[in-house]
Amino acid sequence: MPKVTHPAAQKGDFLVDYEEKVFEDVKAEPGEKALVTFHTVAFEGSIGLVNLLQATRLQRKGFETSVLLYGPGVTLGVKRGFPKLGDEAFPGHQNFNNQITKFIAEGGKVYACRFALQALYGHGEGALIEGIRPINPLDVLDLVLLHRKAGAFILDTWTL
Repeated sequence: MPKVTHPAAQKGDFLVDYEEKVFEDVKAEPGEKALVTFHTVAFEGSIGLVNLLQATRLQRKGFETSVLLYGPGVTLGVKRGFPKLGDEAFPGHQNFNNQITKFIAEGGKVYACRFALQALYGHGEGALIEGIRPINPLDVLDLVLLHRKAGAFILDTWTL
């Protein structure tokens, strides 16, 4: 059997070079927009949280950034908690709520499809995190098309 002779990693060690940045730090030109769409279920993978972090990063880079929650994506935008709304039942339970709240506070816009909210998930507009704008299902495509016409960066988030 081969013998492991390398000492075990310790708290505070570095396993990669996290300081090296390969590409320039791209910033938005004045008026540039970004749209991040979500057709993914909360807590069924990391993509929902990862791309909410990406949306925040785009906003901080100067892009006028919007988030679109449609289909199962509306589940990212509902108030949650247990035993009461706002309570964190387990570590990370409020990740989506906290990230969306921070994104809105920093000037981001969040839209949620009313059809998905009511017809698919049985929620009313009052279930949404404060600051999320409910929209008509016919607005979902138009929001994407308006961003396309504006030459926006569009990041589509899907899980199947």
